[in-house]
Amino acid sequence: MPVLSPTWTDERIELLKQHFEAGLSCREIAADIGVSRNAVIGKLSRLNLTRGRTVDERKVQDKSSARARRAVPRLQYAMLATIYGEADAPVIAGPIEEANRCSLLELSENRCRWPISTPGEDDFCFCGNTAPDGQPYCTGHSRLAYRPHARARVMRG
Repeated sequence: MPVLSPTWTDERIELLKQHFEAGLSCREIAADIGVSRNAVIGKLSRLNLTRGRTVDERKVQDKSSARARRAVPRLQYAMLATIYGEADAPVIAGPIEEANRCSLLELSENRCRWPISTPGEDDFCFCGNTAPDGQPYCTGHSRLAYRPHARARVMRG
């Protein structure tokens, strides 16, 4: 039976500390020492060596992630503006035409994909009305799927 050498020799631990202090990433340290990245992360944890972020760095990162979260609804509002024309134009809420219903096999790129009924039922189908370019739903079902005023109220709290 062969004798296995220990993964963390005193020499490897010294290299680990030197590379860590030099600012190398865990991947780079692992490649140089000859162990896995997870082994490096585990050993750094057991040695209590961390690269803690300062409070200022955390605040900057938290603000940037908050900006990214706020940008998503703006994209949805832009999409609604393309569906309804102008953003300030009143939305006409009328009945949704039911004459164009279709099966999954009949769906095409410019047809509304709003499901009607429950999948697996005999009467299951899709709306099938004409959808604006690049949109998954017709104008009527877009009003149901994307409600900008309700989202604005939720975001404001």
